[in-house]
Amino acid sequence: MGRAGRRLPAVAAVFYGALAALVLLGVRDVLFLYEENRCSMTYMYEYPEYLKIKLPKKTARRYPAYELYLYGEGNYAEENKNLLLTGIPVLFLPGNAGSYKQVRSLGSIALRKAEDVDFKYHFNFFSVNFNEELVALYGGSLQRQTKFVHECIKVILKLYRDREFAPTSVAIVGHSMGGLVARALLTLKNFKPELINLLITQATPHVAPVMPLDKYLTDFYTAVNNHWILKAQDLRNLTTLSVAGGFRDYQVRAGLTFLPRLSQHDSALSVVSSAVPRAWVSTDHLSIVWCKELILATIRAFFDLIDENTRQITEDPKKRMSVLNHHFVRHPAKIFEENPEAFKELTGALMWITVKASKWTYSVYNDSDGKYFTFPLASHRKSYSHVYCANSMLDTSSWIYGCMNSNSSMCLEATDLSWRAELLPTTKVVILKLQDYPSLSHVVIQVPPTVGNKYTLDCEFFKEDSRTVQLPVTHLFSFGLSSSKILLNSTGLLYNVQLQHFNQIYQAFKIYIESHCQSLKERKPSIYRLHIPWSHEDSIIVAKVPSSTEISAKLHIAQPQNDSRVPELNIYSSSDCQYEVILKTSLLQVLGQIIRFHAGALPVYIVSNILLTYGGQLSTLISTGQCSDFSLELVRTAKPYKVEPLISIVVFLQGFNWFREIWESLSLPEVDAAVLSSQDAWFPLVSLILFLFGTGIAYWSGVFFSASLRLFSSLWLTLFRPTVLQKDRLITPRRLWGVLSLALVSWTTCGAFAVVLIYLQYLFKVIKLHVNVRAEQNMLNGDSDHSKETSQNSGIHTVKNQSSTNSISEATQSLSNNTTIAEAVNSLKMHITVLNLFTWIMLLNLPSLIYWLKNLRYNVKLDPDPCRSTAIIIVCILEILMNSSTSEVKSSKLLKIAAKVPLPLSVAMLAFGQMHLYKVPHFVMFSLLLHVLCCIV
Repeated sequence: MGRAGRRLPAVAAVFYGALAALVLLGVRDVLFLYEENRCSMTYMYEYPEYLKIKLPKKTARRYPAYELYLYGEGNYAEENKNLLLTGIPVLFLPGNAGSYKQVRSLGSIALRKAEDVDFKYHFNFFSVNFNEELVALYGGSLQRQTKFVHECIKVILKLYRDREFAPTSVAIVGHSMGGLVARALLTLKNFKPELINLLITQATPHVAPVMPLDKYLTDFYTAVNNHWILKAQDLRNLTTLSVAGGFRDYQVRAGLTFLPRLSQHDSALSVVSSAVPRAWVSTDHLSIVWCKELILATIRAFFDLIDENTRQITEDPKKRMSVLNHHFVRHPAKIFEENPEAFKELTGALMWITVKASKWTYSVYNDSDGKYFTFPLASHRKSYSHVYCANSMLDTSSWIYGCMNSNSSMCLEATDLSWRAELLPTTKVVILKLQDYPSLSHVVIQVPPTVGNKYTLDCEFFKEDSRTVQLPVTHLFSFGLSSSKILLNSTGLLYNVQLQHFNQIYQAFKIYIESHCQSLKERKPSIYRLHIPWSHEDSIIVAKVPSSTEISAKLHIAQPQNDSRVPELNIYSSSDCQYEVILKTSLLQVLGQIIRFHAGALPVYIVSNILLTYGGQLSTLISTGQCSDFSLELVRTAKPYKVEPLISIVVFLQGFNWFREIWESLSLPEVDAAVLSSQDAWFPLVSLILFLFGTGIAYWSGVFFSASLRLFSSLWLTLFRPTVLQKDRLITPRRLWGVLSLALVSWTTCGAFAVVLIYLQYLFKVIKLHVNVRAEQNMLNGDSDHSKETSQNSGIHTVKNQSSTNSISEATQSLSNNTTIAEAVNSLKMHITVLNLFTWIMLLNLPSLIYWLKNLRYNVKLDPDPCRSTAIIIVCILEILMNSSTSEVKSSKLLKIAAKVPLPLSVAMLAFGQMHLYKVPHFVMFSLLLHVLCCIV
C-alpha cells in the first residue's frame, strides 16, 4: 500500500507534466512557428513632425491626458503650421498602448503619392494621442476615448471651414482598439453618422475582446455590436474595411477581426493581409501599421476614392466598395476605373496571328514589334469548358480581349477582358468560362513591343473536371500518422485540389508539394494558393521548379452552416512538371489552434481545478482531521467528470424553448458555454481538453508555488531568527485598522492596488509560517535525538524512578510539540491552497492596476474602477483567513457546507466565466467567505 502510494505522485507528475508540455507546444506554435516577416519597412524621406492642434478649453479641461496632432514632413509641415489646410482629412486612432506617431507611415506615403500627382489631390493626416492607454486590459476609458474622438472630428472639420472644397466628413483609420473606438462613435447620442463615411481598421478585434477582464470592456463591446446590428440600415452610407494580420498576429487572431454581414448589400469588408493583392504577407500586431505593402494598398485606395468634382472622398457607397474590392480582394492588374469602357478599338500596325492549338506558349525577348494573337473559340467550345491565360508582364495595360466578329481574322472593336484577370505575385492570369461568353467568336491577346524585357505568355483550353482533383483531408485524430496523397502528371497550367471535409478551426495540416520537371530548361516559378471560399483569408506561396514546398493549412474562421463550398489548393503550374501533394494532420498546429482560440479561457479552467482541490482539502479535514497536500488532493479531486457533464446537460437543455423561458424568468445570465457550443460543434470536446490542460497547469503551478515558498523560507532562515509558533487571534484592533486602511486605499485610489497589498501581506504571513514550521521541526528532531542520549546516561548514573519521571515529562512535552507542529503543518497546507487561488485572482485584477499606475499623474483615483467593491470584500476575507488555523475550522458547523460548495462553484465558473473573466473572483470569494464563517461560527 505504501509503495502504491509513493508510485501515485510519480505517475501523476508524469501525466500532468505531459499535459503542461502539450500546452507549451501549443503556445510555441502560436508565438513562434509562423512565416517570417516579409513586410518592407516604411521610411520617411524627411524628418516627421507632429503639429499639436489647439483644442477648445472645455475639451482640454475634460480630457487633460488626450491630444490631437497633424502629421507633416519638411516643406509640407512648414506650410501647414498656420493650419490653412486644403486637403482631405484622415484621422488615425492608435490602439492599446499605441502612439499617435504610428500615423507616420500612412502620412509619409500619402505625401509622396500627392507629389506624384503634383498635389492635385492630397490628404491631411491627423492623429490622436490617447496617452498610450491600455484599453485592451481596462475598458473604463473606452467611452471617454470615444467622446474625445467626436470632439476631435468637430475640431478638424472647423479647420476647413470657408475653404473652397470644404469636407463634410472625416475618414478614419483605426489600429487595434482604435478601430473599435471609431465604430463606437455611432453609439453616441449626439453623433451625426454623416461625419464619417469611410472606416479602415487594422487588426481590430471587432467580435469580442481578446481578454474580457472587466465589465466595462464587455459592456462596451455589447453596446457597439448591438447598435451595428440594430441600426444596420442607418449604416449603409458608412463603408468599413477590416484588415487582419494573419497568423503572425498572435495578439489579435484574425477570426476576431471579421465584421459580421449585416445585410444583403453589405457595406463592410473583412480581409486577412496575406490575401491582399500586391502585399500577400502576414503581419504581426504592430507591423500592420508600417508594413509598406499594406500601406501602399491603403493609400492607393484612398486616392482612387477621391471624387473629382468635390475633391473629397466620394459619397457613393458602391464606388467605395468597388475601390476597396479592387485593392484588397481581387486586383486585375489595371488602374481602377469606375466605369471602364465596354469596347475598345484595336488599332496600330501590329501583326495578326491566328492560333488554333488548345495549348500554346509564346516567349520573346527585346522584340520591337508587337503582335495580336487570335484564338477562335468555335472549334474549342465542344471539347473544353474554360480558357486560361497567364502573362508575365505585370504592367497595368489591357492585354486580353473578346472579339464578336467571326468572319474576319482581324478584330477592330473588342470587349476588354483584362478586367477579368487577377494579379498574382509573378504573373497575371485570367480564367474564362466559355459558357459565360456565348457571343464571343475569338479571344485576342495583345503582345506589345518589348524593349529590354522578357515576355512570356501561356494559354490553354481545358475541361474543368480534368483539372479539379479531390483530396480528402486526414482525420483530426490521426496525429500525423496517416496521410492523403495525390499525384498530378501535369500537362496543363492550372490545377485545383479540393480539400474535402476541411471546415473546422481545430483542423490543421501540413501540405507537402514535391515538383519534378522532365526538362532542365529555365522555368517560371510555381504559385500555390490556399483558397478559402467563405472568407478572404487566402495565402500564397511562390516556389521554384523543381522544389519541395511545405504549406500550413488552417482556418481563421469555420465554414458557415449555409455554405457548401470547399477550400482549394490552386496550383499555377509549369508545363510538363509532375506534382506530388501529400497532406498530413499536424498535431502541433492543432494544439496551436486550441490555444489560439481559447487561451483567454484557460485561467477559468485553472482556477476551477484549484477550487476543486480546495474543496477536497476541506472534505479531508472533515474525514481525517488532517489537511492533505495540494498536489495529492488535486490528483484525487480535480476530475473532469465532476464538472463537464453538468455543463453539457445545461447546454443541451438550453436548446429547448421551455428551459430557456424558465432560465430567463429566473433572471439568470446567459451561459457562456452554450454560446461557444452554438458557434462551434467541437466545443464540448475542446472544453474537456482545456479542463485537462487547466489541471496540468494547476498541478505544476502548485509545485512551483511550494518550491518558491521553500526557497524564500530558506533565505529567511539564513538572514533572520525564527519566532516560536503561537496561536493568533482572528480579529484585533490593529487588524481592524489595517482593514479600514486598505478599504480606504481601495476607495480613494485603485481597488487592484489594495488587492496587491493584501496579497503581499498574506504571502509574507505564509512565508513566516513556513519558516516557523521548518524551525520547529528541526528543533523537534534535534530534541528527540538529545532525549535518547539523556535516557541512556540516566540509566547508568541515576535512580530509576527519577529517570522514568524525566522520560514521562519529556514525552508529554514532545507530544505537545508534535501536536502544535502538526496543526501548523495542516494550516500551512490550507494557506498555500488559498494563496494559490488568490494568486490567480490578483493576476486577473492586475491589468487595472497597471492602467492606474500608468495614468497616475493625471488622476489619483481610478474611475471607473472595475474591482473597487471586490477589493474591499477580499481585504476583509483575507485579513481573517491569514490569521486562521485548521483547528478553528474543524470544529465549525458550517464546514460540511463549505466543503461541498466548491464543486457547484467550479461548474458555475466554467458555465459563466469563459467569456467574462472578471466573474471568476466572485465565485472564489463566495467559497472563501464560507471559510471565514467557519473560522467564526
